[in-house]
Amino acid sequence: MLTIINGLPEGLLDLESRQLANVLKGPTLLHLEGRRDETLFVSVLLHGNEPTGWEAIRRLLKEYDAGGGDKPLPRNLSLFIGNVQAAQSGLRRLDGQPDYNRVWPGGEQTDTPEGAMIQLVVDTMTQRNLFASIDIHNNTGINPHYGCINVVDNRFLRLALLFSRLVIYFIRPAGVQSLAMARHCPAVTIEAGKVGDEAGIEHTLQFIDACLHLSELSDEPLHHEEVDLFHTVATVKVPPEISFTFDGAGETLDFHRELERFNFSELPAGTVWAEVDGTGVPLEVISENGNPVTGRYFMNDDGVLKNRIAVMPSMLTSDHRVIEQDCLCYLMERWQHV
Repeated sequence: MLTIINGLPEGLLDLESRQLANVLKGPTLLHLEGRRDETLFVSVLLHGNEPTGWEAIRRLLKEYDAGGGDKPLPRNLSLFIGNVQAAQSGLRRLDGQPDYNRVWPGGEQTDTPEGAMIQLVVDTMTQRNLFASIDIHNNTGINPHYGCINVVDNRFLRLALLFSRLVIYFIRPAGVQSLAMARHCPAVTIEAGKVGDEAGIEHTLQFIDACLHLSELSDEPLHHEEVDLFHTVATVKVPPEISFTFDGAGETLDFHRELERFNFSELPAGTVWAEVDGTGVPLEVISENGNPVTGRYFMNDDGVLKNRIAVMPSMLTSDHRVIEQDCLCYLMERWQHV
């Protein structure tokens, strides 16, 4: 399933993400030679409906000799282009496919053809002299630009800070690119805002370019004033049997219309999230250790869904398909140990 190519196929950088499947047979790993031997690994389109990474990298590479420009590429670059079939349809993943950002080593979906393919990507990359790894994503909800790390380490933090001083540390969900690559080099996932946001594309381009030029990632300790670091403590899902809406259509859960605006806001206990038709809390909240903790965070107050304790959500979305395929949001707390 994986194609490995040295160099860029002619005309590839002229294609939008929806057009890549017309040229690439499937997931593709491209190796580009630069001045420094240490390789920057970049993955894009693990979710087919998140094209900012591809837009940024194709614009950037046109400036360098590897993409037809007149400047030498500062360091070796390996680019993994993921789910081009889903990208062709503008979807996160196709029905019947696993999530391409849940099948990396260490996850629960590695015993699939996609998992075997991703293992080959990792095996190939770990044979190279790795400098750092970047996985690029978009948000479906209203969120600031931020970076995610899976190891609280000064090199990882400095890599993330090149993109944003807002950084999230998480260990769930498992099977994501950054968790797998963190075993081999400093790794970060960047969340570059909504699809089509030109500022997000330009910000991502500048970040990749900075990583290409960087000589090293210092292990020098940071001061707490330099970074806003948060810790993801729980994942919030809507169980598949629960019907929900954002438009007052009278389903089991009728979420607040402006729920996305709760992202990265410190919500006091008792904040209203939804109207509930019935008793109990029709959500599933899982801690970072995999334990059910719904009752710790939410309550049904006479038909009104409220958070029981103060929380800060991230990645809240009103996209039904994303909620069904992934989750409603994550819950965070401030990390005090930097």
